[in-house]
Amino acid sequence: MSSYVIVSSTTDSEDAARDLAAGAVDAKLAACAQIVGPITSVYRWEGQVRTDTEWRVELKTAADRLAPLVELLKANHSYDVPEIIATPIEGGSEDYLAWLVSETRG
Repeated sequence: MSSYVIVSSTTDSEDAARDLAAGAVDAKLAACAQIVGPITSVYRWEGQVRTDTEWRVELKTAADRLAPLVELLKANHSYDVPEIIATPIEGGSEDYLAWLVSETRG
């Protein structure tokens, strides 16, 4: 497994996205986060196809911080079943990746 991951989630407002991002960075569970939006999401929920406006939060973290980051996102998310997806980072700037690890330590 990669030593670094990007964790993405979506939420229903820019303020909620900012709160999730700030909470994760403040807790040192993510080194940084970007908020993208608004975006249009089409999905099936409770048997119906729905279309909603959402904001995506992309958090960069060390792989060993993934489990507590997922727990923080679940605990602070307004959705019953929030999207939380981790994608491995397979390469990149060594300086950036070293910074990413240092910013996720106590």
